[in-house]
Amino acid sequence: MKNIILLGITMISMGNLMAQLTVKDKCSAFVVDILNGKVNDLKASAPASDIKTKLPCFTAVEEEGGTSKCGGTVYYKDKDISFFTQRDYIVIGEKFKGQLSIPLMGGKRGSFFKVLGNPKMKDDNWDAFDMNYGILILYYNATSKVNKILISTKNTTEINICE
Repeated sequence: MKNIILLGITMISMGNLMAQLTVKDKCSAFVVDILNGKVNDLKASAPASDIKTKLPCFTAVEEEGGTSKCGGTVYYKDKDISFFTQRDYIVIGEKFKGQLSIPLMGGKRGSFFKVLGNPKMKDDNWDAFDMNYGILILYYNATSKVNKILISTKNTTEINICE
């Protein structure tokens, strides 16, 4: 009888131990500073090695040079953010899992004048804003709401966006 009770207590204790085992994300939360052009204090011009060290939960990497389509890229597909290291820009998609210092995603076109000023360039589906670090491009969906953000240390004449 004592053995059965002891076995029951052991099983319950082990069950509690197993319930406490959880896998932690290898990255801290992604925080985008729109006005300073940084993600977790990393600029768009940061080398891939720095990005991979500071944010080790990447889902894929394309090395710079060689046969890669867009130059070097560090992807975080599960968080909907990518660093294009050879071209010095960051793309944040509409399913971004993180925090934006200015809640641009889903915002209506033309509603950011007080914070960003007038766009330097415009097209049907995007606005490009001059920033102290380079350029910020907001892309819009069919309802004129932001569905993609591009942050670059380049300006409007230097940027080379991968299609």
